[in-house]
Amino acid sequence: MSLYELLDRPSLDQPVLVVVLEGWIDAGFAAGRAMQCLLSELDTYPLASFDADALLDHRARRPVMHLKEGVNTGLSWPGIELRAGTDLEGNDILLLLGAEPDHAWRSFVDSVVDLAELFEVRMLVGLGAYPAAVPHTRPVTMSVTAATPELAAMSGLLRGTLDVPAGVQAALEYRFGQADIAALGLWSQVPHYVSGDMTPYPAASLALIDQLGRTAGLSLPVGGLGDEADRTRNRIDTAMAMNADHLAMLRNLEESYDAQAQAGPPMQGPIPSADELAAEFERFLRENGPDDPTG
Repeated sequence: MSLYELLDRPSLDQPVLVVVLEGWIDAGFAAGRAMQCLLSELDTYPLASFDADALLDHRARRPVMHLKEGVNTGLSWPGIELRAGTDLEGNDILLLLGAEPDHAWRSFVDSVVDLAELFEVRMLVGLGAYPAAVPHTRPVTMSVTAATPELAAMSGLLRGTLDVPAGVQAALEYRFGQADIAALGLWSQVPHYVSGDMTPYPAASLALIDQLGRTAGLSLPVGGLGDEADRTRNRIDTAMAMNADHLAMLRNLEESYDAQAQAGPPMQGPIPSADELAAEFERFLRENGPDDPTG
């Protein structure tokens, strides 16, 4: 039994497959916002839909009921879909988006590989973000995971050595490597004091799209992410200025970042956790409301 329904079968020229599936680490909603930007700025259409009943636990990912004056007018169900489109220069691109599967990961991954081989995908790129001890006043640091040592080294990005729980993106990356399709994950580091789910960090989304374009040879739009990043930066600056301890933390992070930059990009490093001061500042930002990307 197939896990997907093929909705269209266009002739594509070695597309890049970009993956963002909700449910795993996405500090500052960086990958999710990057995918939103690509969807809104590029002309895409549905290529395949996956069997949500087989893949998702609807008690964990409940549908949204739409009520109008007490009348149930319908439900919006979570799902997983593959969409096709082109970048700004006409290069074919595929977008795999929706909810990360709760079940049948191996079968799901095999199904995605089948679709990739059908459409002759040349590269898979997953997007993600994680909290790190980095300052918001410096360029976003990027790290990479890859299916081969050559791909990891060629990226020129931070390469970690550690054992961590995996999302389905990691399973896709590994399986694509077995199928001899180039596969890697791009990860932006988000300052741990603004990395909560309720605190968007558009600078990281901007960095992900920029790195995706350079890595995959694509010309991609960024929409209003630049303006969103500027507004968020100003908001964080204002909040920092209100507390001497927060400013001291920021200066320490800046010194560490600058010293590391002068020494050259490190080849490995663990994912740091937030300390009590960072957690306090994150709560402060949440209580004052997330930055509105539309305002």
